This record gives sequence, C-alpha cells and structure tokens, in this order.
Amino acid sequence: MTAGGLILKQLELGPMMNFVYIVGCEQTRQAAAVDPAWDVKAILATARQLDLHLHHILLTHAHPDHINGLEELLDATDATVYVNAEELVYMREMAPRYQVPIGFLDRRAQNFRAVVDNEEIHIGAIPVRVLHTPGHTPGSQCFLAGKHLLAGDTLFIDACGRVDLPGSDPAKMWWSLNRRLRALDDDLVLYPGHSYGGRSSTLGDQKRTNPYMQFGSADQFVRAMGMGM
Repeated sequence: MTAGGLILKQLELGPMMNFVYIVGCEQTRQAAAVDPAWDVKAILATARQLDLHLHHILLTHAHPDHINGLEELLDATDATVYVNAEELVYMREMAPRYQVPIGFLDRRAQNFRAVVDNEEIHIGAIPVRVLHTPGHTPGSQCFLAGKHLLAGDTLFIDACGRVDLPGSDPAKMWWSLNRRLRALDDDLVLYPGHSYGGRSSTLGDQKRTNPYMQFGSADQFVRAMGMGM
C-alpha cells in the first residue's frame, strides 16, 4: 500500500498469527520494521522487494512473540530501535520469566532510543507519532503514520490485548482504549498486532462494535474483565 508517499506492508508471520509491518518512505526509500519476529529472512526479503532500506525498528511492546527477531534484525541492519522508556525497564524485569536472552540489550545499547508519548519519529520524510497506550504492558505504544494506526496488542479487531499477564494493568487498558484511542479520528485505519479478528478495520467501526471500547469507567472495565478492584 502506498499513500501520500507512505508505503505500508503487512506480513503475517509465526504460529501466533503475528503481524509484522514495514513502514517506508517512497521518497527516501528509508523504512522501519514494526515488531520484528519469527521470520527475519522474510522481513528482509520483503524490504528488498519493495526497494526499502531498514534504518529503524519500532516496538509496540516487548513480549517475546513480538521481538524474537529483534537481535537478528539488528545484526543484519544496525537499525535504531524505538521503544517506550518504561518498556525498556520491563524487558529486563521480564526476561527471566519469559526465558528471553537479552544480552544484546547491552551489546547493542547504542542502537536503542527510549521514546515518550507524543514524540515524533521520522521514517525518511514520513512522520510517525508515538502514542503511549499502557495496559497490556507498562510501555505498550501505538504508532500513528498518516491515517494508519499500528496498535500492537493494545487494540485488536473487536478485541483487545490480555490484561492478566505480568505487568498488565486493566485500569490502564481501559484508559488507553476508552479515552486515548477513542479520542482519535474515526477514519483512521487500524492495523492490529495479531490476525485474531481480521487484517484491518477503521477506528470508527471499532468504536461502534468493539465491546472493550464501550465502557464508561475503569471500574466497569476491570469488573467485566473478572479482576475486581
């Protein structure tokens, strides 16, 4: 897909139906891989087919199924990794629990850049806005590129990410869904982190049909998720 100089490619990879995205700039041919996992060779091959050069890696969050290709892709590209500041801490805390080797975090420390809410990343001439949307993890974030919302595991089509995992917070997920994302324009196209309910939707449709975006208070949301207050 190419629109207004922005190139967007969606790849479904791995046994957990993950979506990996390539966001590119038609003018400069610079590109970013979003949540590189499962098949780095396929990610690199797709970038070559699109005549794009991966200078950036964007992480929506740091669960293993979204970053298990990160070290390999870094070794292949020497790209800059953009991750929420809170998520960097979370990566180190959760590594023993998830049995994820993170030695490359120190070896590649110069490649990592901590970002904060509303920061703007430039992929060539394409501005990408960072939206901190905690709940699934402390540093979960979405990326807004033009009219494209790359939502990771915050918002799926007619569903949302789990809030019963270590580091999850259902009250914060309520805020992310029912305040932060609900305030965005209806005509944004949602691209989720997994192919659980489809490949894309509009945010307006999700505001109308997604049951997790219908709660007026955090208390209601938390109780509906079966977690009490």
